[in-house]
Amino acid sequence: MQDIGWDHSLKVTGDGTGLVGHAGAVLLRKAADQAGLTGWLSAALRKAGTSPVFDRGIALASMAVAIALGATSMSDIAVLAHLAPVLGTAPSGPTIRRALELAGTPAMLEKIARARAKARAHAWTLIEATPAGFPWLTIAGKCLAGWVVIDLDATLVTAYSDKEGAAPTWKKGYGFHPLGAWCANTRECLAMLLRPGNAGSNTFTDHREVLAAAVRQVPARFRRRMLVRVDGAGASHELINHLQGMSSARRTVLFTCGWTITAADEDAIRQLPASAWKPGITQDGDVEEDKDVAEITHLMSRAGNWPEGLRWIARRVKPSRRHLRNLTEYEKKTGWKYSITCTNIPDGGIPAVPGSHHPQYIDVAHREHAVVETGGVRTGKSMGLRNLPSKSWQVNCGWVIAANVAADLTAWARLLGLCDRDDLKEADPDTLRYRILHIPARLARHARQRILKISQDWPWTKALLACWERLCALPAPT
Repeated sequence: MQDIGWDHSLKVTGDGTGLVGHAGAVLLRKAADQAGLTGWLSAALRKAGTSPVFDRGIALASMAVAIALGATSMSDIAVLAHLAPVLGTAPSGPTIRRALELAGTPAMLEKIARARAKARAHAWTLIEATPAGFPWLTIAGKCLAGWVVIDLDATLVTAYSDKEGAAPTWKKGYGFHPLGAWCANTRECLAMLLRPGNAGSNTFTDHREVLAAAVRQVPARFRRRMLVRVDGAGASHELINHLQGMSSARRTVLFTCGWTITAADEDAIRQLPASAWKPGITQDGDVEEDKDVAEITHLMSRAGNWPEGLRWIARRVKPSRRHLRNLTEYEKKTGWKYSITCTNIPDGGIPAVPGSHHPQYIDVAHREHAVVETGGVRTGKSMGLRNLPSKSWQVNCGWVIAANVAADLTAWARLLGLCDRDDLKEADPDTLRYRILHIPARLARHARQRILKISQDWPWTKALLACWERLCALPAPT
C-alpha cells in the first residue's frame, strides 16, 4: 500500500477557541437588517398580551439565514449558536418551531407578506442605485428595461413520512405540490402557496391567489410594466381571461402562456404555407437550426371563443427520443414536434423593445420561462424546499415562508454587495456557500471591538470584505 504521508505528525483536537464557522452568514443577516426586514418581521409577529423571551421576528430571520447556509430541519438552527459571539444569542429548536407555527397562520402570513413587501421596496431602491443598476432582463439581445418579469410554476416536494396535507402526486409520488411565483429579474421568490400533493396543475383559483400575492410584493413603481409567464401545465381559460384583464390605464400587463394543442389547432398548423415558417432564435439572438416559428392567429378556429387581442405562435422542432412515444398522428406524419404559445403581446410588440412583435421574439421570450426551473425551483429546493421538516401543516407553511425569505436575503446580498463580481453576482446557492457563506474566521477582541478575521489567502476574501462594507454603508429604511 502506498504511503502518502500527508497525515504524518497530524493531530486533530476539539479544543480550538475564538473560531467562527460559516462566517459569511453575517452578510445575510446584515442584508436583512439593512433592508428593514428584521424589524418589520418583529412587528408583524408580535402578539398583544404576549412577551416571548426570544423575538419571533429575529427567530424567523435567523431560520432564514440558517436555511441559506444549508439547514434542512429546525434543529439545524444550532449552527447559528456557533455564531452567537457575532450575531447574538441564537434561538433554540423549540423556539424556532413556535415561531414557524405562529408564522404559518393565515393572519400572520398576510402580516409577514406586508413586512416583506416593505423590505423589498427598500431593497429594490438600493439595488437600482448600485453601479450595475436594477437587473433588467435581456432576451435575444434586447433589454426589457422597465419590465418586471414574473414566472409562475409548481413543483413537487416529496414527503418521506406521513405529514399533514401530504397526498399522492401526479408523478406517482407522495408529498406536496406548492405553487410559486418568482421574479426573473432578481431570482426572489415573491409568493408561494403550499398545497397537497394531489392539487391540480392548472387550478385557476390557486394561480390567481399566487399571482395577486406576487404582484403585491412588487414595489408600486415597478408594477407599471409586468410580463407574466406560465407554462402549459398551468394554463386554463380562466387564467388567460384573468391575465388579459389585469392591464389598466396605469399598468400594462403582458403575458405568455403555454397552450394545449387540439385537433383544431393542428388543422391551423396544417394550413400554414411552407414559407410562413421562419427559423427560431436563441436567447443570444442567434439563428436556430431545425427549429422554426410561425404565427397562426389568423388560422385559429378557436380564436372566437377567446378574448380579443390574443395571438398564437406555433413552434416546430425535430422530436427527440423521449418525445417519440407521445407524438400525435399528425406529428408522426410530418416528422415535427409542435408547441403553441398564447400571448397578448400586441402586433406593435412590447413597448420600447424594438422587434419584439415578431413571432420569433415572442417564442424565445416564452421559452426563457424555463429558467424558473433553475433560478427559481432548483434554488428553492437547495434552500429549504427539498423537504418540509414538520408533521404539522401550519409549521410547514411557516417553513415555506422562511425558505422564501432565505431566497430574498441571498438575492439582496448578491445584488447589493457582489454586483461587480462576475463570478458571484449570479451565483447559485451552492456556489455562494462554498466560496462565501461557509468561510471560516477567527473572532478577536481589541479596544472594545469585535474583529472577525478572515484568512487573507482565501480566494474570495476581498469579495466578502467588499460585500460587508457595502451592506454596512446602505441607508436604513425611512
